[in-house]
Order: sequence, then structure tokens, then C-alpha cells
Amino acid sequence: MKTRLPNEFLFSILSLAIAVVIVHSLYVLHIRPAASAILAEQQQLMARDADFVGERSFYVLIKDYEQEATIILMLWALSIMGYKTLAQTREREALDAELLKLGDGIKILPEDTREFARQIESLAPEQRGLIVPRALLAALARFGATRNVQDASTVAHGICQSEADRLDSELSMLRYIAWAIPAIGFIGTVRGIGDALSQAHKAVGGDISGVTEGLGVAFNSTLIALLLSILLMFLLQQLQLVQERFVLDTETYLDQKIIRNLQVR
Repeated sequence: MKTRLPNEFLFSILSLAIAVVIVHSLYVLHIRPAASAILAEQQQLMARDADFVGERSFYVLIKDYEQEATIILMLWALSIMGYKTLAQTREREALDAELLKLGDGIKILPEDTREFARQIESLAPEQRGLIVPRALLAALARFGATRNVQDASTVAHGICQSEADRLDSELSMLRYIAWAIPAIGFIGTVRGIGDALSQAHKAVGGDISGVTEGLGVAFNSTLIALLLSILLMFLLQQLQLVQERFVLDTETYLDQKIIRNLQVR
């Protein structure tokens, strides 16, 4: 636990920095120049033909700063979710492994808890930090000290509950990003409408290009932000579902593998 949290924090900061560098480089080198070229071409065509209607280009949709920020946040959220998914995979592997070598019909007496605990203590330090080994060690230690099966069950399920609370609290950053993406989109909406209103005097004279450009910023930023938010919320719900299922499977595993095999003479 002590090493996992700093590692996750460093990974989060590093992934954010990489997302900023990659996305900003793409915008500077490709997306904004391509969008400017498309808009210039459409203006020339509109000057030649008053009935010309330009097609909406993907580059034009994502060219503004608000879209760039939301894409960076989306990539950051995906990297964090990938890290947590990998951690869940490691936890699942420990759940599927036979950490306690119990034969058929073998019961664990209070005098035997130390012997079985050594099997788990012999694991690598990073494996002992997983929830299943921690719960097994705690249950064996409590059973050996109190000689009470109910106490061992209570401490094992208590660890599972605390793990569920920890996993839920660690999703707070993803929930914040899921809120920040549409918020940034609405900032783009306000900025675009403000730019359009500042060009209203030109529209009275017949030049509506400034107004349409400002409204384009407003609607495009909101569209991209809402689409990314919908996708992120779906992935977040799936990750939360995986974590909840894992905790429930861990409780079932503890009941079947150790709690029911505890016995007092």
C-alpha cells in the first residue's frame, strides 16, 4: 500500500504531462493548420458562390482550445483507468491462485494458523500487499488469537469492506475529470457567444462571418465535451462495476476457502 500510492501518483502526473505534450504538438503541427486551411478554402468558395454550404470538418470541430483541453483530460482519464484496470488484473490473479494449500476435508485448527500463515508470508512483498493475502493473514491471525470462527469472518469481511471504500474513494479523480470535461465545454460556449456578441455591430452592416465563427466555437466546444463526457462516464461505470464484482468475489472466496474450513476442537 505504501509503495502503490506513490507509484500511482507519479504515474498520474507523468501520464498527464505526456498527454499535454502529445495533444498540443498535434494541434500546433497538424490540426490547427489544417482547420485554418479548410476555413480559408470555404470562405473563398462562399465568396464565389453565395449558395455554397460548406461541410463540417472534423479538424474545424476540434480546433479550439477548449476541445484541446477536453481531449487532454480524456486521455489522462483513460491512462488512469488503464492503470486501475491493470491493478485489478493483478488482484484477480491472486484471487484465482491457490495461496493456501488445503487438501480435501482438511480443517484449520487454531494451532495450525501459524503454519498456514507462513505460506502467505513467503510470497513476494508486492503480492502480500494485495487484498486476498492481507485478508487471509488477518483471518488466520484473528482465529489463532481468539479461537473464534466468527471473529475471523468479521475481520476478513471488514478488510473487504475497507478495500471497497478505498477503491470507491480513488475514483474521485476520475469523477472530477468527468465533471470538468463538460464544464470546459460550457466555458467554450460562453466564450464563443461572447465573441459573437462582440461582432454584432459587423453583422448589422452585413458581415456575419465574425458572428458565425463565434457561434461555431460555442457549439463545437459543447458538442465535443458532451461526447467525451458520455464516453468517459460509460467507461467509469464499467470500471466501478469491475471493482465491485471483485470485492464480492473476494468475500465469496474467503468464505469458501478459509472461513468454512476453520474449526475449533
